[in-house]
Amino acid sequence: MQLNYRYIRSKNMKFIKMHGAGNDYVYIDCFKEKVDHPEALAIKVSDRHKGIGSDGLVLIMPSDTCDFRMRMFNLDGSEAQMCGNASRCVGKYVYDKGYTTKQKITLETKAGIKILELFPVNGLVEKVKVDMGEPVLIAKEIPVRWKDEKLINQVIDFEPEKYAVTCVSMGNPHAIIFTEGIDRLDLEKIGKKIENHPMFPEKVNVEFVEILSPTHARMRVWERGSGETQACGTGACAVQVAAVLNNKLENKSTISLLGGDLELEWNKENNHVYMTGEAVEVFNGSYEL
Repeated sequence: MQLNYRYIRSKNMKFIKMHGAGNDYVYIDCFKEKVDHPEALAIKVSDRHKGIGSDGLVLIMPSDTCDFRMRMFNLDGSEAQMCGNASRCVGKYVYDKGYTTKQKITLETKAGIKILELFPVNGLVEKVKVDMGEPVLIAKEIPVRWKDEKLINQVIDFEPEKYAVTCVSMGNPHAIIFTEGIDRLDLEKIGKKIENHPMFPEKVNVEFVEILSPTHARMRVWERGSGETQACGTGACAVQVAAVLNNKLENKSTISLLGGDLELEWNKENNHVYMTGEAVEVFNGSYEL
């Protein structure tokens, strides 16, 4: 992606940095700030040596249809449909800063409307539960190029390795692989190869998962456009769904990521996936563009 930095207007931009389970983003309050070229800005601020340092950029915006709107961009400048960890932090921000007093809000995303339940302690939100909606299992809708309607526990040759893969979309596409010894994986090598495999026309996020018990798993994630991150909320949701489909986890579980734990539930009555986790403010400041 070729982006021209000279089109970013020179000014001081206020920002806040937050993380959910270690998945950190730079957040811009677009009720007060104007961002003309978010793709280029995402690349600049995400740089951990010359910028603020993050997994990407999130814009907190007004919405015509919901309480608030979120747009998010990966560190390579590409726009993503949704991020569960980022959505929790948006919920924390709008409550802590006084934009709402409601403890249940609607959030407009590129992956549809999400419902956030906020849990404040002494006036500040510590945890957020997100209704992530229904998982998508139809291959062409994920999207993934596959001969059958669904891709569940099918062995794929990624040369030189073969993995049994289950594909799920939670607003963005995920390829889930259950294995042991995830700490020993060369995720930089294999994650990039799977992300860019031709069977995934929009690329894919990749999760390697180790089952610890029927209610506990741990995972590493390779996010398209960002590489390995501390956590991925939609990825954890996709892992929960894939694990239930493969009879590896119960409907409610804890999934441990590098940056912390998330509580997951796939409610079979309404087919919705719910994710609960922390939302943490790291610091705020002013960035000279």
